[in-house]
Amino acid sequence: MRARQLDSEGRMDLDAFRQMVAKNPKGFLGRYGLGNKILQEGGNLEEAVEHLRVAVQLDSVHVAAHLALGRALAALGRKEEAKPVLTAGIDAAASGRSNGGMDLIPEMRALLQTLG
Repeated sequence: MRARQLDSEGRMDLDAFRQMVAKNPKGFLGRYGLGNKILQEGGNLEEAVEHLRVAVQLDSVHVAAHLALGRALAALGRKEEAKPVLTAGIDAAASGRSNGGMDLIPEMRALLQTLG
């Protein structure tokens, strides 16, 4: 098996995440990782939304996936799409259905406020 490509800080690079998605299109980790990495690097936001939307569908209580998708949608000016995504992330964290994510609630609420 080939070693995963790492960036200068020891994190997986875009190509490694793309390979994960190619091997397992229904894998949460690859979809979330790729979408989040694209978002962090200021890449194609439409592509980030595509992967993050699948990630949220695969794991509806993963709070960080909701936040990343909400950020990407907001950056694209798609405020009305971002609002329910962020609200669902807050609900998942607050309800205890998620494994953590409480620390992300203030950031999601602040982003919601900026969306109006």
